Amino acid sequence: MSNTSQGSEGSLVLPTVQYQRPLNDKVVIVQVFIGIFLCINSLMIFTFFKKEAFFINTRYIFFAHTLVCDSMFLALTDVLLLMSYSRVPMPGGLCIFLVVILENLTVATPLTLTAMSLERYIAICMPLHHSELSTPVRAMRCILLIQALSSVEWIIVISILFSAVPLSFYTSPLVCSFEQMIVFSWQGHLSSALCQFYFLVMSVVIAFTYVKIMVAARAASSDSKKSTNKGLRTVILHGFQLLLCLIQFWCPMIESAIMKINLNVFIQVRYIDYIIFILAPRCLSPLVYGLRDKDFVVVMKYYALLGYSKKVFIFNMDKSNDVNEKKNPMHNCKVNAGHV
Repeated sequence: MSNTSQGSEGSLVLPTVQYQRPLNDKVVIVQVFIGIFLCINSLMIFTFFKKEAFFINTRYIFFAHTLVCDSMFLALTDVLLLMSYSRVPMPGGLCIFLVVILENLTVATPLTLTAMSLERYIAICMPLHHSELSTPVRAMRCILLIQALSSVEWIIVISILFSAVPLSFYTSPLVCSFEQMIVFSWQGHLSSALCQFYFLVMSVVIAFTYVKIMVAARAASSDSKKSTNKGLRTVILHGFQLLLCLIQFWCPMIESAIMKINLNVFIQVRYIDYIIFILAPRCLSPLVYGLRDKDFVVVMKYYALLGYSKKVFIFNMDKSNDVNEKKNPMHNCKVNAGHV
C-alpha cells in the first residue's frame, strides 16, 4: 500500500511505495534517448580536447562547458528517474548531495547559452574588440561566474533545510526529488521567485542580442550577409533552447498544484515535463552548435571513424575575421561573424 504524508507548513511529501515496479515502455524510451545523446556528447567532448584550436577558442569553450553540464545532468536525472520509478529510497544526506549538483547544472546550462549569445553578438557587432574581449582566460572567468550564479538557489534552499530538519533526516530513506528539500511553503516561493528573476534577465539578454544581430544582418553587404544570417539563426536556436530550459523553472509550481489534486495525473505531467522541458533542451546543444559547425564536424567525423576519414582539416577559424577587419577597419556593428 502507498501512503501520502503532509510535511511542514502543508508541503506534500511524495508517497513511499514498498514494492518495485518493472520498467515500462516510457522508461525504456527515455533510456534509449539518453543513451544516444550521451554517446554523441561524449564524442564531442573528446573531439574538443583533442584539438588545441578548439580549447583556445571562446565559443568552443562555452560549447564544451554546455556539453559537460548537459551530460552530467542527463546521467544524474536518469539515475533519479529509475530510482524514483522503482521507488528505491536513498538516505537523505545522499539525496541532498545529488539535488545540489542537479540544481547547479539546471541553472548553468541556460546561463551558458546566454553567454554564447553574447559572444556571437560581440563577434558580429563588435569585431574590432572581439579578439580582446573573447579570450580563453575571460571565458574561464565567465564559466566560474556562471557556476557561482548557479549556486545561489541551492545554497538558499539547502541552508533553510539544514536549519529546519532533525539529524535523523540525513539517514532516513526517501524517494529523492527537489520537493523533498522544501520544508516550508515560503521556501518554495523564494526559490521560484529567484528562478523567475533569472528567467527575466536571460530573456532580456537573448532579445537584445537577437535585435542587434538582426539589425546587422539587414545592414550587411552581400559578401558577409550569409555568415551574419547564420549567426542570427544560431541566436534564434539558442533562444528556443533557452525558452525550453526556462519553462522548466515553472514546472515545479504546476506539478505541485497538480500533485495535491491527483497523484496519477501528477506522475503523467511530470513525465511529459521531463521529456519536453528537461531532456529536449539538453539534447539540442549538439545539434545547435556542434553538428552545424563544419570545422567541428570534420574533426569529430575523423575520430568517430577511428582515423579513417581522409578529408584534410585546416583550421581557418580566425582567417575570415582578419580579412574582414582589413576591409572594414572603421565600421560599427558590421558583419564579422567568422564561422558561427
